[in-house]
Amino acid sequence: MKQADPLRILNVIDELHVGPVKVEKRRLVAPHAVVQKGTRHTSELMFRYAEEVFDPQDPADVNLANMIAAQVALNYGLFCGRIVFHGTFDAVDRRFLRDMAENTAREIYVKKLLEPNPFLKAEAARLPIVKQNRYLRAELIFESFSSRERITWEPSNSNRNKIAVLSSGGKDSLLSYGLLNELGYEVHPIFGNESGRHWFTALNAYRHFHENVANTTRVWMTSDRMFAWMLRRLPFIRPDFAQLRSDEYPIRLWTVAVFLFGALPLVRKRGAARLVIGDEHDTSARTTYHGITHYDGLYDQSRYFDNALSRYYAKKSWPLSQFSLLRPLSELMIERVLVQRYPNLFAHQMSCHAATTVGKRAYPCGKCEKCRRIVGMVLANGGDPTRCGYTKQQIDLCLDALVTQGVHQERSGAEQLMWMLEEREVVRLRGKSKHAAKQRREILKLRFDGEKSPPDSIPADIRAPLYRILLEHADGAVRRMGRLWEDVDLLNDPAINRPYPFERRDRRRKSPSRSAARSSMHSLAEMTWPEAKKRFKETDVALLPVGSIEQHGPHLPLDTDAFDAEYLATSVAKACSDPKPIVFPLISYGVSYHHDDFSGTISIGNQTLASMVYEIGMSAAKNGITKLVIINGHAGNTPALNFAAQQINRDARIFVCVDTGETSDVDIESMTETFNDVHAGEIETSTSLATRPELVRMEFAEKLVPEFSSHYLNFTSKRAISWHAFTKRISDSGVMGDPTRASAEKGKKMWDAMVKHLVAFVEDLKKLSLDEIFQKRY
Repeated sequence: MKQADPLRILNVIDELHVGPVKVEKRRLVAPHAVVQKGTRHTSELMFRYAEEVFDPQDPADVNLANMIAAQVALNYGLFCGRIVFHGTFDAVDRRFLRDMAENTAREIYVKKLLEPNPFLKAEAARLPIVKQNRYLRAELIFESFSSRERITWEPSNSNRNKIAVLSSGGKDSLLSYGLLNELGYEVHPIFGNESGRHWFTALNAYRHFHENVANTTRVWMTSDRMFAWMLRRLPFIRPDFAQLRSDEYPIRLWTVAVFLFGALPLVRKRGAARLVIGDEHDTSARTTYHGITHYDGLYDQSRYFDNALSRYYAKKSWPLSQFSLLRPLSELMIERVLVQRYPNLFAHQMSCHAATTVGKRAYPCGKCEKCRRIVGMVLANGGDPTRCGYTKQQIDLCLDALVTQGVHQERSGAEQLMWMLEEREVVRLRGKSKHAAKQRREILKLRFDGEKSPPDSIPADIRAPLYRILLEHADGAVRRMGRLWEDVDLLNDPAINRPYPFERRDRRRKSPSRSAARSSMHSLAEMTWPEAKKRFKETDVALLPVGSIEQHGPHLPLDTDAFDAEYLATSVAKACSDPKPIVFPLISYGVSYHHDDFSGTISIGNQTLASMVYEIGMSAAKNGITKLVIINGHAGNTPALNFAAQQINRDARIFVCVDTGETSDVDIESMTETFNDVHAGEIETSTSLATRPELVRMEFAEKLVPEFSSHYLNFTSKRAISWHAFTKRISDSGVMGDPTRASAEKGKKMWDAMVKHLVAFVEDLKKLSLDEIFQKRY
């Protein structure tokens, strides 16, 4: 018997239709239709611009308009049987929308339906906790009017000195503007004029910027009306939702993206190559609710969101990176820098979503959680809340509520806030505070965390100048080490020189002949330093061949492993598409102590090899390499190389891997007749015959296939253990295998397989950012 669906109460909309979008030069109109129990309800979502941003005949502009219109619907994947998007969406768009709809469904299920929500009717407020891999209940359907497989948004005038700031009246966007303006960038503040009272939050700042900052612009949108219209289609939401006072939205969580996508036509027209949003340290969170992993309702304010959007832009051929300057800062630190360094911007701060207007100015309500949080942080930092519109009476009410009700803030930040207020004698707690007053020194420092706020989360050219400014107001900088914070000399820390993963290459157009010539070069040793500098801008993938000088039986040359590693690296680079990976010079010597009984073996120790590879890897990272593939021609090197790879990854935070044949072993095994063919046997003799037959002495080749007392000791057994021995104890000739079965024909097939699979792997790496490689979902 089929089990009853425990979440069936959520199935309240049969179909949600979005589009087709009408695109005009200055606006887009997206019809929305809800089919519910045979009744069709309709509304329109509109985005309007003060300047021409669309060419209605341009497929790229129409595609962008469709993506803007699609964002609101992603909030309703829990409640619809089908969401139908009418318009032009390529494969990249469809993947993005499905991923974000799934993510949002999970977040809404936890944050809006399982956790307390005053907007829910009784039955919806008692939903069971159901653990599932996926929570998206709607089928996403794309009714496309275009047969194009890929639609690109590449602008013609992209410039990294132009930076768009997603702007509002909040402290984060005001501080972001102030910092970038002081650093000398051409800043473009883009405001979102949402229908309804939300615009009051941005009103003061927008009027100031519109009158004083040349590049200020805005987009007007009816998204708030659409959200309210959709709430009336959800029968488990209280019908009086508009009258309830709450610091949270009733159901939606995919909100920032609606504003952000609406701003993209302006970003694109202005030629900005960087898009800054204002989010601080504690918004990048991964947590669980009764075993259900989620992002605490903050995904669209997290670093994961920035990275996902930067990847998406790259796939649309738009060299636009999205990031926040404020990830290392607590809310308290953001308010401190704004109050102390940019008092004229602070005067326009508004973080209250229940603001009202008197004349041409908006004023905060002085009653909500955001108001008491802002008042508390301003006073804790020595500022005057009346400068941004609070009355003396409102300040007193906010402080009383702050003591008894607390704030929605990371615990350590709330404790530091109360400690600072008590130290300044702004409040007297006397045991009645919801949050304990406790000094948390890290809150007033720049905090660098490998997950939430790594140093490479912003472009490299911004880091040092930005941190110099912030350190004037911070009490130093710290780095997360396990559960502790460790002081760090930030400006002298090598970590701030790590490459930024979303701006690795100079994407400016170059003449095809010169660009092709440069990107076809692969040997670092053969380049001049100016050529190397250009190539490091074009590719972030390097191949490092490592071999050995050791006996290979009486018939093969001592440099077999070294030659093979370099030959493979060079062949792979030649076979790759442009821009080709850079091949570093060969490390000829390896860990070969086990062959010391045979003349000609020149061995180095594990520590020596590991140290050398580590130093090379760290230097490669400084040159811009973020993906280092170590091609190992000798199995005895593996422990040292794996250790070096771990150390490079730890200290340079780049991708490092070691290939000792893993990408092609299964293919080589199928071509080999000899079991336990591990050294100077059928495989190595065949590959040598295919490349250097003149150096192979087949007249001296002899068979010696080792046999062991336990099948667990067989080197090529699928259940073999890893063990070590001096070769002389197993084979007097140094051969372990059967070179008499070798042939140049076999060797050619083996080389083809090895090159083919490594090329495929390198081509995959070229397409992936570090964030995609290390991506962890939930």
